[in-house]
Amino acid sequence: MTPEYVLDLGKNALMIALIVTGPPLISGLVVGLLVSIFQATTQIQDMTLSFLPKLIAGILAVILAAPWMMNHVLTYTHNILSNLGQFVK
Repeated sequence: MTPEYVLDLGKNALMIALIVTGPPLISGLVVGLLVSIFQATTQIQDMTLSFLPKLIAGILAVILAAPWMMNHVLTYTHNILSNLGQFVK
């Protein structure tokens, strides 16, 4: 196994992690921004008001994107396991 191959494996693992965590993070970011704008315009400064919508948006994003995320993880896992013989050499 060459150093380039190990670096490519690490790069692919990081890309899969970023792809899988993207939908919940982006939805939380958008909802947090909207709640912050709402709080700034109404001058309501309650911490639970910003936490609960972000939590709900993150859960909904995971539920809606679960098949897509699972497909990426399973494809990466299949590629790793199918090339397992190259790791042992």
